[in-house]
Amino acid sequence: MGVSKTVLKHGNGFDKPKKGDDVTIEYTGWLYDPNAYEFKGKTFDTSVNRGDFVTKIGEGKVIRGWDEGVIEMTLGEKATLTISSDYAYGDRYENGLFSRVPPTFGTGFPGHIPPGSALVFDVELKAINNKPAEN
Repeated sequence: MGVSKTVLKHGNGFDKPKKGDDVTIEYTGWLYDPNAYEFKGKTFDTSVNRGDFVTKIGEGKVIRGWDEGVIEMTLGEKATLTISSDYAYGDRYENGLFSRVPPTFGTGFPGHIPPGSALVFDVELKAINNKPAEN
């Protein structure tokens, strides 16, 4: 499956992040649950009330679903990204360890995301290379 995007709020329509750009994101992540409203099962992580997440995009610093999904967003956009397991944390743990850069064979996210889990994220692209979205 990879990643699918549903726009919740349109961005400015022209500023899109490119590979290697620093992006500032607010997000909430849920385990995919086919029986839950909007497929949003148990919440496993959120930046809301904790502070925005800043990372380079398109360089494997985050899960592949984010690398591919966020690059398709425009500044100020809020979207739901539905991400298959192979574009998320994968199918198995490796030595019980987790890295922010998931290895290509997959690890899950011990204690939070079981191996083989599809994920759902609400993601808001708040800035690209420190250029903020207009409210």
